[in-house]
Amino acid sequence: MNLKNLNLADISRFRAEQMGVAMVIVVLFHVALPRSDAFFGLRRMGNLGVDIFLFLSGMGLWFSWMKTTVSTAPFWKKWKDFYWRRLVRVYPAWLVIASLYYIPRFMAHESHTMAQWIDLILDIAINWNFWTRDELTFWYIPATMMLYVFAPPYMELIRKHPVYRWLVVGMIMWCVAVQYVTPIHTAVGHIEIFWSRVPIFFLGINIAESVRKKETIDGSAIWLIVFLFTFSLATCVWLEQMKHGRFPLFLERMLYIPLTMTFILLLNEVFLHTPHRIKRAAAFIGTISLEMYLIHVEFVMRRVETYHLGYWRTFLIVMAISIPLAWLLHKAIAKVQKLIP
Repeated sequence: MNLKNLNLADISRFRAEQMGVAMVIVVLFHVALPRSDAFFGLRRMGNLGVDIFLFLSGMGLWFSWMKTTVSTAPFWKKWKDFYWRRLVRVYPAWLVIASLYYIPRFMAHESHTMAQWIDLILDIAINWNFWTRDELTFWYIPATMMLYVFAPPYMELIRKHPVYRWLVVGMIMWCVAVQYVTPIHTAVGHIEIFWSRVPIFFLGINIAESVRKKETIDGSAIWLIVFLFTFSLATCVWLEQMKHGRFPLFLERMLYIPLTMTFILLLNEVFLHTPHRIKRAAAFIGTISLEMYLIHVEFVMRRVETYHLGYWRTFLIVMAISIPLAWLLHKAIAKVQKLIP
C-alpha cells in the first residue's frame, strides 16, 4: 500500500489551528476534576498544550530569524529589532493582565513595606516570584520571554554549525541533573516546570529549517508516529491516573517530547480533512491564545468554579466567557502596538 508522504510544511500551514487546539486542552487541564474520576489521567494531558505552544513558538522564531540573515543591517541592529518585535508581541498583554491581577492583591494588604512595593513592581515586570519562589500564576509568559532571550544566540550557532542541534540532548541531561544532583536541585530545582520545557522549545527551532524547506517524511512513517503517540500517551495517562503525585513530574515531561511531536504531525493529517469552519474556529482561538491564557484562570475560571457546576459545564462556560474577553484584549493591544514604532 502506497502511503502519501507527510509534508512538514503543514506544521507551519496549520500553526494557528494547532495553537487553538493547544489552548482548548490547556483549559481542560486547568478546570478542576477529582482524581477518582476516570477522565482524570486524560484531563492531565491538557498540560501538553504548553509543550505544543513552545514547540511552535520555537519554529516560528527560526522563520523570523532567517529573515534577518538576508538583511544588510549591522548584526547588533538585527538582534535589537528581533528582541523588540518579540517584546512588543508579548509584553503589552502581560503588562495589562499582570497589573490587573497583582495590584488589587497588593492593595488588599493593610500595610505596604518598601520590600512589598519592590516585590509588586518586579512581579508585574518579570513575574519575579515565579523565578524566586515558583509562583505558577501566569508562569508560561515569563518562561517564554526567557527562552526568547536565549533563542537568537542558539539560532545563530546552529545556522553556522548545525551539529550543535544536538545541544537539545544536553538540555534533557540538565533536566535529570536538576532533579537528582542535590546542589543543582537546591539552587534551581524550584523552577523545574521551566527546565523540563526547554528541550521542546529548542526542538521546535531545530526542526524549523526542514519545515521551511518543505521537506517530507516517508508515508510509511505514519505507523511509527501512531505507535509513538499511542505508547507515550498511554504511559502518561497511566502515570497520572495511577501514580499522580508519586513521581518527579520532569520524567513525564520527557515523555511529552515524543508525544508533542507526534501529536502535531497527526493533527496535521486531521486538519487536512477537517471542514473549513472548524479550522477557522481553531485558528481564531489560536490567534488569541496568548490573551486567553492570561485571562481564563484567574479572571474567569476561579469565579465560575464557585458555582460547582461540574467539569464539562464549567469548561464550556469558561470557554464561552474567555474567548470574547481575550478577543477584546487582543484587539485593544493590537491598536496600541500600531502606535509603537
